Amino acid sequence: MTYPNTALSIEHSTGHGRSAGIFLLLILLLAPSLSSAKIYIDITSPSIKKMPVAVFDLQGPQGAEISDVIRDDLTFTGLFMCVDKSSYTETASQPFSQANWLPLGVEAVVKGTISGDRNFSASVKLYDTADGREIMNKQYQAERSLLRQIGHTIANDIYQALTGGQGIFRTRILFVGEDGGEKGMYMMDWDGQRLRKLGLKGSLMLTPHWASDGTKIIYSSERGRQWGIYLLDFLKLTEKKVFSAKGINMAGDFFPDGNSFVFSSSKDGTPNIYSYQLGSGTVRKITSTRGIDVSPAVSPDGKSIAFISDRGGSPQVYVMGTDGQELRRLTFEGSYNTSPSWSPLGDRIVFSGRKNGRNQIFTIAPDGTQLTQLTDQGNNEDPSFSPDGRYISFTSDRERIKAIFIMRANGEAQKRITPRSLKAFGPRWSPN
Repeated sequence: MTYPNTALSIEHSTGHGRSAGIFLLLILLLAPSLSSAKIYIDITSPSIKKMPVAVFDLQGPQGAEISDVIRDDLTFTGLFMCVDKSSYTETASQPFSQANWLPLGVEAVVKGTISGDRNFSASVKLYDTADGREIMNKQYQAERSLLRQIGHTIANDIYQALTGGQGIFRTRILFVGEDGGEKGMYMMDWDGQRLRKLGLKGSLMLTPHWASDGTKIIYSSERGRQWGIYLLDFLKLTEKKVFSAKGINMAGDFFPDGNSFVFSSSKDGTPNIYSYQLGSGTVRKITSTRGIDVSPAVSPDGKSIAFISDRGGSPQVYVMGTDGQELRRLTFEGSYNTSPSWSPLGDRIVFSGRKNGRNQIFTIAPDGTQLTQLTDQGNNEDPSFSPDGRYISFTSDRERIKAIFIMRANGEAQKRITPRSLKAFGPRWSPN
């Protein structure tokens, strides 16, 4: 089975030329089937007890670096507690023994080896201490430069073996950054590592939006004093302007099919919500009000659109069908709510709302119940869910400069993941 990980470096020049380069980083994962279908952690449970796990440093060159990545990934989930290595009574080279771990309360043990120089191989085993048996045995091969990606891949496999769910450790986050007064598009791993600039520029640039298969994005940018909506295709290595008109045009979400998207535009006067078909270039007007309708977000099933409107006197979150019918107001608290985004299951909407003079992150159910505040420090904006719905990325200025933060979907474990030297905003978590 092959797991590709592709990083693109795209240079865009104003005027007459574009050039693109691609670096394919390929990880070959030899993945035998898991020997157990047992679920050790029910991630749907509202009260989950952290599972104590022992993660040995992989034996061999740079094995400790890979194991650090695994521990960091597992710990951030809030589902696992990585036991201090000083408490281990078994060495890395000794065979796994159930008797060495039961007295410590450790429920799972990770052991492995790494060998090779420029190209390396890693062998990793996961043990269930309660049953005293091996539940995962996998081999990994990659170039030495891909150590972190291998660590994330191993963490994903451990996560799946113990929870039955897909991990997010190989996902990426796109955002807009400003360095030295120049705005550009950046991409990084979910934990903020391997930060790279894509080379897409504009005097103004807004939040990017992923297609559901992760092969392309759309975003808004002002170039030559005109707002346009641009599409970047990661497979074709092309960037093109797909829509422009007088006024401000702001990209929203793709529909699930990836062939059309929603956006807001003031081309006819006040901003309204439209849809755009990529193949035909067809533009369809969805809302038509004298007020302001912006920030459209498509539900995962493609049947509803959440958006911001001031038709009731102040900016609030509304939901409607894709034809503009069945309109209903969702938020009634706060005088300024914005930037809605759906969870992958469609059971929650995250948004930014003003409270006590500052913008905070909230979640709410699509029926308007279960309003929950997640942040309380600084100004917090631009939220988006991870592909499993368990985490949220957002912008915050709590450390003076705007930066990208992530947190668990219940508001726990908030941490900055972009460098302090880079002004960053508008993050969007990749779908895969």
